[in-house]
Amino acid sequence: MEDNSQQEKWLRGVMKETFSEQKKARRWGVLFKSLTFIYLFVLLILFMISGPDMGSDKQNDSHTAMVRVNGVIAADQDANANSIVTGLREAFKNEHSQAVMLVINSPGGSPVQAGYVYDEIKRLRGLHPDKKLYAVIAELGASGGYYMAAAADDIYADKASLVGSIGVTASSFGFVDLLKKVGVERRHFTSGEHKAFLDPFSPAKEKEQVFWQEVLDVTHQQFIKVVEEGRGERLNKAESADKLYSGLIWNGEQALKLGLIDGLGSPGYVAREIVKAENIVDYSVRPSTLETLTKKLGLSIGSGLALQLQLESTDFTLH
Repeated sequence: MEDNSQQEKWLRGVMKETFSEQKKARRWGVLFKSLTFIYLFVLLILFMISGPDMGSDKQNDSHTAMVRVNGVIAADQDANANSIVTGLREAFKNEHSQAVMLVINSPGGSPVQAGYVYDEIKRLRGLHPDKKLYAVIAELGASGGYYMAAAADDIYADKASLVGSIGVTASSFGFVDLLKKVGVERRHFTSGEHKAFLDPFSPAKEKEQVFWQEVLDVTHQQFIKVVEEGRGERLNKAESADKLYSGLIWNGEQALKLGLIDGLGSPGYVAREIVKAENIVDYSVRPSTLETLTKKLGLSIGSGLALQLQLESTDFTLH
């Protein structure tokens, strides 16, 4: 009888602990759901009142306008042509901005997006001939980043900045032999002889490789034309075109000797010593409050879900 009594006490203790843990899990679930609802409600309100932040710190005093290009240049990235161009238009339009700086820290990206920005810089310089645009390269101004810079009146960089990479690249993988080894048959149906010429699971054809190289070469020539139009006689003609346009990249001191940049200096130096307007105002289009909070909400929800799953998992093991 004593053994049965001890077993009953033990079972009651286990059941009590189980119910206690279930209550805790439910309370956490209710709390998490409530917080999610509050987040969504706040986001809804912000969505109704917020828009892209164009830089609320604009001033009515004399200043140097700045637009940043950070990261890969692509339509779906922060460094997209629409955002960059919007900032540049606002910077040129403000009568108190003495000059505009395009501060670049980018490895490059889409030639289309870079081309949009290049063309718009040319247009804005034509509309505002008395307002100069300086490109200032931070750590990296390569490929599409330098493509944009070539449209500037002058280009500055730090002595250790990386500048250049005037070339075009396209790469992929070939998995034909791998498919054979694992015994997988590729079935791909197309209409058009070369419709699948970039398919990594199909053998490369010499005719298509020649064609694709021609596409890259033509795009490369477009890049070269932009650089030569933008830099003109400032390019070091003693250097062979094969070197300048080989896709190599140089530090700031080397780039200065090659004529790829006009001087060494930071954004602060350019504003203070070149523009003579030390006050810098950032016109970069930044993500809206809604976008920022949405990203944070995503992280919060992920953490909350992880916690909830952990609690539910703990509850399950107690049964």
